[in-house]
Amino acid sequence: MKLAMKDIENLSFEEAIKALTDIVSKVETGQIALQESLAQYEKGMLLIRHCRGILKKAEQRIEKISTEPDTAGPKEDA
Repeated sequence: MKLAMKDIENLSFEEAIKALTDIVSKVETGQIALQESLAQYEKGMLLIRHCRGILKKAEQRIEKISTEPDTAGPKEDA
């Protein structure tokens, strides 16, 4: 999967993980030269940052949802 660095920010979490897995596989099996390994390492770090950003946003969303008052439930009589 050829992936331009500018395209990383448009990837879903699942797509980014797949791209990261592909990079790790290539590096571990020695399928690429040292210079290309460095470029893939850099791309991998960008993918990791992107995934962390997605997870952080999801965490914030969950936190917001869990702290919102329950407006759908039955109302208590005073």
